[in-house]
Amino acid sequence: MTTMQNVRLGAYYAVHIPRPDDFAFWRERARMLVQCDVPPDRVAWTEPGSSGDLFAGGDTRLPVPDRDARPIRASKRFLSLARNAVLHSDSERFALLYRLVWRQQTQPRITEDKTDPDVRKLEELDKNVRRDSHKMHAFVRFRQVKEQDGEEHYVAWFEPDHHILRANAGFFKRRFANMRWSILTPRGTLHWDGSTMREGPPAQKGDAPQGDPAEDLWKTYYASIFNPARLKVGAMLSEMPKKYWKNLPEASLIPDLIAGAQSREAMMVAAGERAASDRPETLEAIDRAIHQCRQCPIGGLDNQAVMGEGPAGAALMIVGEQPGDQEDRAGRPFVGPAGQLLDRYIEQAGIERRSAYVTNAVKHFKFVQRGKRRLHQSPTAKEIDTCRWWLESERALVQPKIVLALGASAARGILGKTVSMAKVRGAPIPLEDGSELWVTAHPAYLLRLDGAAHEEQAALFARDLAAVKKRLAGLEA
Repeated sequence: MTTMQNVRLGAYYAVHIPRPDDFAFWRERARMLVQCDVPPDRVAWTEPGSSGDLFAGGDTRLPVPDRDARPIRASKRFLSLARNAVLHSDSERFALLYRLVWRQQTQPRITEDKTDPDVRKLEELDKNVRRDSHKMHAFVRFRQVKEQDGEEHYVAWFEPDHHILRANAGFFKRRFANMRWSILTPRGTLHWDGSTMREGPPAQKGDAPQGDPAEDLWKTYYASIFNPARLKVGAMLSEMPKKYWKNLPEASLIPDLIAGAQSREAMMVAAGERAASDRPETLEAIDRAIHQCRQCPIGGLDNQAVMGEGPAGAALMIVGEQPGDQEDRAGRPFVGPAGQLLDRYIEQAGIERRSAYVTNAVKHFKFVQRGKRRLHQSPTAKEIDTCRWWLESERALVQPKIVLALGASAARGILGKTVSMAKVRGAPIPLEDGSELWVTAHPAYLLRLDGAAHEEQAALFARDLAAVKKRLAGLEA
């Protein structure tokens, strides 16, 4: 057994991760090393298939911490990000995670520092993995094959960028519980027979079938629902990069559909079909539709639509102005500085964000490019009014008892007209569906203030949220 004294004298350690996505193994070894005071530069982390590094010959017998070793600090935010980051293909991810665990022992709030290079790298890894998982959910296409016993078996080929296969097994098991299926990838395979999930070795594309009789029917359906009036090639390529096209049966139709989109759009406008669409029936349908919306100039920028999030049936709906730069990149509302400030104040008011439905009056980020920076621009009244269709659709489905509008733009998105903040703030406004609108400032406004002005407006903001919480409790009693 390696003693604590050996560690302090400068021993080097090599930790071999048995599976590239094994978070539990990494976490246990990291805990032992931190408790034995082994600094990050004394540890080499390797995984299957890696070529090793300077410390690959280090001691694989890890030190054992004393029984009274101090507990390890690791924030919930870090653990959440780390579980995803482990799935990344970056060979330095384990070292990065250990470095951040080590730093948290003396800097417990380090993962909240958005400017720290290690924290920014961790967030980048997390974002890339979540995006890869999203693409897997969207672009896995099963093709039917016949087994020797006559049973139907569905096989799909997918090429993930990261080690996400096992982490997403549950998604496909739940979604296709009654099918016998296999997902083949260059990183491994999954096989489900209706009751048991098995893992297998990496596969090649030639192992997967190249087509089935149902594909012609699917292509016909895809072509029939293709809407040229909502075509945004840039957004489409962002959501469905060309690397996935070769595995999608409908991809062969896309070039011709794009080429004919302008003429088809002109025909639709002439026939008045654009105004005849029905309101979406689910939040998922709204999410899909807003990503294709280009009814105002904001939708034509290099951005992505940001859907609201929260439980359907939430008693409280919180509405902001529009996504910001960080929200646009993350694809989630209120995750940037204004969102973090909002979280702090609603927590102080006794409101749980996860129980509220949070969205924006305008679904795309409006900005002007200045070098590498994207500077926020406020949406015009016309742009807010154009986007009211989506906000009203969300309200109709969520059916909140109280709508909290953050700022004048959000209030216009609900009311369809501009109101004076000084006149409507802090008091309920009855809405036609029986709910109430409460209006307060946008947290981004507080971020622009300092000194006495900030203190005054922060107190008003806290007062407004407390009043909403009290009213909400009264309605739910």
